[in-house]
Amino acid sequence: MAFFDDYLSRIDEPEHREQMKEVLAWVTNKFPHLQPKIAWNQPMFTDHDTYIIGFSASKQHLAIAPEQAGMEPFWDEIIREKLDHTKGLVRFKWGRSLDYSLLERMIQFNIQDKSDCSTFWRK
Repeated sequence: MAFFDDYLSRIDEPEHREQMKEVLAWVTNKFPHLQPKIAWNQPMFTDHDTYIIGFSASKQHLAIAPEQAGMEPFWDEIIREKLDHTKGLVRFKWGRSLDYSLLERMIQFNIQDKSDCSTFWRK
């Protein structure tokens, strides 16, 4: 987790910082083979140098970004659960519990779907 310390130190609200730290630690523990990375000032995880999942913090929410193709298998669930989203990310209001089951499935999907990918982003 020390890898993300500099990023976490820039999140002003202690509660937001702790929630982001918890999410990053969860991914690190659940998927120890993924490599942590900071790019575009955001924490993310890669597998064989291809993007798997990224996170961002704003004043209002924590966002998870699995790429649009990494969200498509989960559209029905995202809509049914009324999760705030765009084509490429799902936003969780600070303090709201994160759907770790959904996050795990998105990460697993991207790992499998991008197993032969040789670029950072899908083409």
